Amino acid sequence: MQDPRIKTLAKTLLDHSCRIQAGETILIEAIDLPEPNLVCQLVELAAERGAIPLVTWKNNAILRSLYKTGSEKQMALIGQLEADRMSKCDAYIGVRGSANSNEFADVPQDKMGLYQEHWWKPVHIEVRVPKTRWVVLRYPTPSFAQAANMSTDAFENFYFNVCTTDYAKMAEDLKPLEERMLKADEVHLTAPGTDLKFSIKDIPVIPCTGQCNIPDGEIFTAPVRDSVNGTIAYNTPSRYQGVVYQGIQFRFENGKIVEATCDNEPEKLNAVLDSDEGARYIGEWSLGTNHNVKHPMLDTLFDEKIGGSFHLTPGNAYDDADNGNRSRVHWDLVLIQTPAYGGGDVYFDGELIRKDGRFVPDDLQPLNVGLDD
Repeated sequence: MQDPRIKTLAKTLLDHSCRIQAGETILIEAIDLPEPNLVCQLVELAAERGAIPLVTWKNNAILRSLYKTGSEKQMALIGQLEADRMSKCDAYIGVRGSANSNEFADVPQDKMGLYQEHWWKPVHIEVRVPKTRWVVLRYPTPSFAQAANMSTDAFENFYFNVCTTDYAKMAEDLKPLEERMLKADEVHLTAPGTDLKFSIKDIPVIPCTGQCNIPDGEIFTAPVRDSVNGTIAYNTPSRYQGVVYQGIQFRFENGKIVEATCDNEPEKLNAVLDSDEGARYIGEWSLGTNHNVKHPMLDTLFDEKIGGSFHLTPGNAYDDADNGNRSRVHWDLVLIQTPAYGGGDVYFDGELIRKDGRFVPDDLQPLNVGLDD
């Protein structure tokens, strides 16, 4: 794709997301991209800034073969080598495409577990997330457009409009919500099939405005680990390790998922949740605030930003909003509360904060701009 907007996106990734400086090392990891244009722009612009770009180019079909045949020793060696490389980098950009979004659907769960534990976890959870300035994004492909129920041309226009939005304004608009979340103790969430309460007292609150994800538009914290009680019925399909899960429902007791089911793959769902002890506890709760993204497209980086949504995440907590939960799993599952998806309420300490996807208090009204477009 020869598109001048690629250069604009590359500048956003380097200057806004990674804040790259002369002399710093940046790893650019490209996975299953249909073309090299964005990577070439990133390499050339990073060099212009005096940085040292490194590139790794991966293919999902080859990764599938590695995952299917890999031994624990092999996964551990790859993880060690990639973690060592990551530890030498100041910044990381992960650009992920996909010729086939279901490429890993037939990789056995135990083999994906080896990958997660010995490759993904030491590289990304233990090094990349806490020790680099990083950003991850998807790349527009025909399969991505198909998942969004859009033509390729229409999806590309949508993609660049969303990814190169005004992140400075987004940051300003989120400040009042950040202040309210920092003061809050009990959160109460309702929606069809959902009645959930938990505490966020004394957990840091992180507004997300293009630093780690592109596109962006969310504000996250984490529940106090043992405080989650009630039920939740997610209304957004989720693709995880190549499998699409529909109608996921959880019941919580004192923070733990004690009952889990879904419409299509309950055994695989529970296998993921049994990966380790922390996978049945929640590591993140976040409100989606990007009204440019209105409908799910089976891609977490987009779906979790949907205006009027929230995601409640089984698994590992982030260091900057840490509730102490540790897991090799971090699975952002989305519930949309706009009227088209059944509505729902968000309360902080008994005060109605958002109803049917629309923020209620006066100081949060800027966050409703674009909701009705």
